[in-house]
Amino acid sequence: MDFEFLFKPLEELDAWLTGLLDGAPLLVALGVAFVLGLRHASDPDHLVATTSLVAADGGDARGAVRLGAWWGLGHAFALLTIGLPLIIFKSELPAWLESGAEKAIGVVILLLAARVIYKWLRGDFRTGRHRHAEEAHRHLRRGSGSDHGHRRVRSPQQAFAIGTLHGLAGTGAVVLLLIAALPSQLEAAAALAVFAPMSIASMALFTGAFAWVLTRPLIEPVYRAVLIPGLGLFGVMFGLWYSGLG
Repeated sequence: MDFEFLFKPLEELDAWLTGLLDGAPLLVALGVAFVLGLRHASDPDHLVATTSLVAADGGDARGAVRLGAWWGLGHAFALLTIGLPLIIFKSELPAWLESGAEKAIGVVILLLAARVIYKWLRGDFRTGRHRHAEEAHRHLRRGSGSDHGHRRVRSPQQAFAIGTLHGLAGTGAVVLLLIAALPSQLEAAAALAVFAPMSIASMALFTGAFAWVLTRPLIEPVYRAVLIPGLGLFGVMFGLWYSGLG
């Protein structure tokens, strides 16, 4: 199955916003970069990866906001540490590196989605065992003053690493866009410095809203019984396509 249709509306929106950058004063350019950064987190590959993380983590809204923020931090880290030198030296990322990062993202999405399906089949979500175990762990942690929960340590690290990988795959395109649209390296660097943190805020917002809506009392039973395996299956198919394996 081809999922390219999911990207086309966003690409058209980006093209329109990018057109506003051409010849724009610095303040306008920074405003456009602000909007582009907020929109960037809604790319389908970003959302499929983070929603799989949220689903596997139990769907807690506050936890989802944290995971989204960690994803955004990883993304911003890659954008700034790689993108700023590219802007300064007016260079490009090697095509093989960007292509390899995109394929790696597809594999990661595939693995995350497969984990969601595995946990659902094991009964973690249908029985509520996942939530009860987390609540029991929280009480134990409060009583002991220490944190032995491997999941709460692992998920932020995973989100940061996946965000970094996404940032690596997308940095080249973002930098080329800014260099082409803005007259100086300083303006391009300033726009990137605005763009990067906005992806943190927007991804935290997207993932938090996703978890909050799907864990409302009326929706949560359907979410845990039907939507979680549906998201997992969709993620597997999307990952196979995005990585070029399917």
